[in-house]
Amino acid sequence: MPESTSLPLIDVRALYGSDHGEIARVVKQIGAACRDIGFFYVAAHGVPDTLMRETFSMARRFFALPGPEKDKASILASRHNRGYVAMQGERLDPDKPGDLKEAFNIGLEIAPDDPELLAGVPFRGLNTWPDVPEFRSTMLAYFDAVWSLGRLLHRAFAMDLGLPPAYFEDKLDRPMATLRLLHYPEMPGSVAPGQLGAGEHTDYGNITLLATDDAGGLEVRRRDGTWLSAPPIPGAFVINIGDCLMRWSNDIYISTPHRVVNPRGRERTSVAFFLDPNPDALVEALPGTTGPGLPAKYAPVVASDYLRGRLDPSYDHMRKN
Repeated sequence: MPESTSLPLIDVRALYGSDHGEIARVVKQIGAACRDIGFFYVAAHGVPDTLMRETFSMARRFFALPGPEKDKASILASRHNRGYVAMQGERLDPDKPGDLKEAFNIGLEIAPDDPELLAGVPFRGLNTWPDVPEFRSTMLAYFDAVWSLGRLLHRAFAMDLGLPPAYFEDKLDRPMATLRLLHYPEMPGSVAPGQLGAGEHTDYGNITLLATDDAGGLEVRRRDGTWLSAPPIPGAFVINIGDCLMRWSNDIYISTPHRVVNPRGRERTSVAFFLDPNPDALVEALPGTTGPGLPAKYAPVVASDYLRGRLDPSYDHMRKN
């Protein structure tokens, strides 16, 4: 299959309707993008523009706080991938210096007496909320909106792979999802060799739903090794397949390396939603993805074990200091 020279833009409004022909048309477009480059834009996605703008406004207010205020919620004090990641506190490419960005992670909101929390289920912890008015309510509203969109896209994945539309529903109803606010400073005049805003990496979970400002900087590596710019499209999300869904699809879908280059002369803000499955979901080759001459390429793994194994190396350099 020839590779894309640009990322496809897919209008997904038909997925909210009942026209089977239109749904099938959109499912085919999504399936082709997942097999080709593993990235695509979605428009007409149903997440309100006002909510997106409010979320970006809250992100900027948080990152404008003094360093000591942000450090009160350090991710290094969390066993559940929640809280503040300081500048250069993450290294997505383990062979390169720390990334030129800071971040704030929010997980599924649960109560202090949640049975899974009390039982010590991995990635079941309490969120840490900064003292920013309306921050919590805005982030939870956004979390729910993109979680809903992510489940809708999984219905399209299931149909494309020949499965019942609701196949993933019970695997995503209490997900290890992370809403991540990201701030990239403008590219400094001098950086360490190979240092970027986000080093070359693939995402770990099922899919990522990314909203960005207009600064640009996201680059996607095609399978021929060339880098493709993914410029922002107002109001659209960038969607990409993660390693977990690639495993589930037995490599039918592609998880593609990508990176972020800090812009020159300005800052960059983005909001990513990483939709990982429920902690106890078993990730193994989906029905219909194996057969004669097509064995399963990966051993089955529990989703929480897989995510922990991928996250830990990103922060090891900080914990050792």
